Amino acid sequence: MAFVVAIVAVAPLRAEAAHQSEMVSQILFGETAEIIDGGPLLQTGTFTKIKCLNDGYEGWCQSAQLALVPDELVMLKSNTIIAAYSNGMLLNDTVIQLPFGASLELFKNHQLNLTGLAFKYEGELFTPGEIPFTEESVNMVSHLFLNTPYLWGGRSIYGIDCSGFVQQVYQYFNIRLPRDAYQQAELGTDIGFLAETNCGDLAFFDNKEGKITHVGILLNQNTIIHASGRVRIDFIDQAGILNRETSERTHQLRLVKRIVSAKTTSNPSLWQNK
Repeated sequence: MAFVVAIVAVAPLRAEAAHQSEMVSQILFGETAEIIDGGPLLQTGTFTKIKCLNDGYEGWCQSAQLALVPDELVMLKSNTIIAAYSNGMLLNDTVIQLPFGASLELFKNHQLNLTGLAFKYEGELFTPGEIPFTEESVNMVSHLFLNTPYLWGGRSIYGIDCSGFVQQVYQYFNIRLPRDAYQQAELGTDIGFLAETNCGDLAFFDNKEGKITHVGILLNQNTIIHASGRVRIDFIDQAGILNRETSERTHQLRLVKRIVSAKTTSNPSLWQNK
């Protein structure tokens, strides 16, 4: 068993070992994965099949965007991420622009040294789970992604899909969700009516064949934030989503799930410097 870490801001995971293949997900800077198959690392033109440790998702990644990590370092990894968009990361004294949500789980004293690669972080840190799952914090974290463009397979501020958006928001509260909407729909407690929902509950939507194809986060009983074209806020009723600009019915509501109950206590400061 061998482990790797993503060494670029956002690395695509593809269905097959080719640039033309569908991007099924992404691995963000600092996230770790297990090698399943593929060519030599740090070599241009080759691909490596990996299994992401945070959600078990598999895909092919450019080998040059990964670096080997000692097993013992992976076993001792922390739970630290970047709280805001940052240019505070240096690779061999050159700047890497990183999205919030990028991982520093392998860093110690703001540094990570691998063979030929010296990383140093001088920005703001955040440990998921340090903030409570409240109405205020759910609103604040979800709004960080507002107007992010939709991107199939995306998981970052540079481009994100509906389930990637939900997964990233919940990560801030140290709640690990599966990658795809249909997998997320298998978790939590069913909520029968929108009138019984809380901020932070997840609404799932299906297609004509009854397959779960979309998910969003309820901000209250009649508004939802979700990734559709871009991360946006729309109206919702028992039938589904209504585009707030056009009043068009865009998604058909299938079910609502509660993963965790949002508290109503205030939380004036989300991020902490460490």
